[in-house]
Amino acid sequence: MSLSNAFFWLAVAAVATGVTWTGSERLERSAEVLSDHYGLPLAVRGTVVLAIGSSFPEFSAAVLSTLLHGEFDLGVGVIVGSAIFNVLVIPALAALAGEQRGVEANRDIVYKEAQFYLLAVSALIITFALAVIYRPVEGDGALLGEVSPLLAAVPLGLYVVYVFTQHQDVREATVERVPAPSVLWAWFWLAVALVVILVAVEGLVRSAIALGELFGVAAFLWGATVVAVGTSLPDAFVSVRAARREEGVTALGNVFGSNTFDLLVAVPAGVVVAGGAVVNFSSSLPLFAALVLFTVVVFALLRTDLSLSHAEAYALFALYGLFVLWLVVEAADVTALLPGV
Repeated sequence: MSLSNAFFWLAVAAVATGVTWTGSERLERSAEVLSDHYGLPLAVRGTVVLAIGSSFPEFSAAVLSTLLHGEFDLGVGVIVGSAIFNVLVIPALAALAGEQRGVEANRDIVYKEAQFYLLAVSALIITFALAVIYRPVEGDGALLGEVSPLLAAVPLGLYVVYVFTQHQDVREATVERVPAPSVLWAWFWLAVALVVILVAVEGLVRSAIALGELFGVAAFLWGATVVAVGTSLPDAFVSVRAARREEGVTALGNVFGSNTFDLLVAVPAGVVVAGGAVVNFSSSLPLFAALVLFTVVVFALLRTDLSLSHAEAYALFALYGLFVLWLVVEAADVTALLPGV
């Protein structure tokens, strides 16, 4: 292993993370301006426009790793790792950034968003399980299955249902249009931001693959940690800014909305664009199980007083630390809960 090469790729990952954050901020600002200009309904803004804005880095990672590098498992690792970071670290950051008693939630967040998000996790697990059952692929001690574009349509269809339910909740609301000074410039900066994010995320994906080869650790694990954190920073800043404005519902809603988009759209999009992909169900299932467990913990904490306190925030940080420690232990071959990685 060359130490200089390792430092080089770590530097690439750091720079790419910063560029991803800058591009995502520009993307979100342009998307908000265009949403105001065209008077888009709140449901469309929250579940489509803003979700794509804050989740486009994860979307790009899933598509690029599958299409350009044939590393579908890396894309899955990024999405699940990002989802775990989102559900543990971002609410904790929002709680500490909010007012003295933490960040406030409401029943819509607890009973609708969080539960639909768990449904999204279940749908993706079932999709992967169907791939293993009906389109198995030979593997060395690992359960592999080919996810076809037809199977990928299952989670995509569920996201359409999600958008429909959101629209039904606000269909009678009237949205006032706010004409933009220059619509063409807004579209221009939106396009520039998309290109910048794509280039930056490609740098993150290449870093994960290169670091995996240098350290003898699967790119899947680098994707679930380094790349996942790098692509999740835009979501973190969106939620922290909302918490500082004492908009706790927005801060928490961004977490569940973005995670739902990542699971139901980003992962299947990589499959559709590549025309199919092979998933390692043996390595994916334990991560999904961890994601479900952490989501239930956050769900329970939010339900107690419809808020997340500072003490509970530190508990979530500790849980994320344990998750990262587990992946480190897996990388060192001390445990083998992720076979085939």
